[in-house]
Amino acid sequence: MKLNRTTQRTVEILKMISRTPEGATLDDLCEKLKLPKTSAYDIVTTLAEMGMVNVARGQKQSYTIGLMAYRIGINYTNNLDFISTIEPVLKAFSKEVGKTVFFGIPSDHHVVYICKFEPENPIITTATVGSKNPMYCTSLGKVILAYSDEETREQVINRIKFVRHTDRTILGRESLLKELEKVRERGYAFDAREMEEHMQCVGAPVFDRDGSCLGAISVSSLYKPTEDYEALGALVAAKGQEVSRLLGFLGKI
Repeated sequence: MKLNRTTQRTVEILKMISRTPEGATLDDLCEKLKLPKTSAYDIVTTLAEMGMVNVARGQKQSYTIGLMAYRIGINYTNNLDFISTIEPVLKAFSKEVGKTVFFGIPSDHHVVYICKFEPENPIITTATVGSKNPMYCTSLGKVILAYSDEETREQVINRIKFVRHTDRTILGRESLLKELEKVRERGYAFDAREMEEHMQCVGAPVFDRDGSCLGAISVSSLYKPTEDYEALGALVAAKGQEVSRLLGFLGKI
């Protein structure tokens, strides 16, 4: 069977961009994939228009994987065995704590929500399946960063553009690094009304059988001064460990 050359090149470009979290330039793509610059430019321009890649404009434009590619991937992910494995556990956990539970995965310097489980009387949350939020001001993103390997963490943090969402939002690299140290010490992270003034979230890591941080789970609810968020954090961390064990992780968190 004869394969379409443009389609092959498109797939090769997407694969390379997905493996380059810091961003791939047009020159990178042409050099490593042995592509003519005109052909590569036409492909990445089309991919950018379709939301399959993001364009970062600087001295040289660079390309990172786009939200549309993740949404397509999510449709595949929803059919994976691990989703069917963790779904009943997280659904029951949402009912147990009476709060909304999310499962998210990293997407460059954002976190993408791929599962959402709500109690009988849920609060309205802005996060939906397929949406994404910055890592530095979400509990999901913080634990993913905290438990990523050092090289990946550095690459991601270097791409973050800190933006104030509330008066509590972390706005600098050093503050974020100190926060990530605390996350590793206690085993869970807070979004202490950093993304939305009225929302408090607690997140914990989920590991795969190889010990890599696959993603994270979080519990979200309206902020209550009387809530014991440290106790909730310990509960979420324990559930993260339980989910990790279900996915074959045998190490110590």
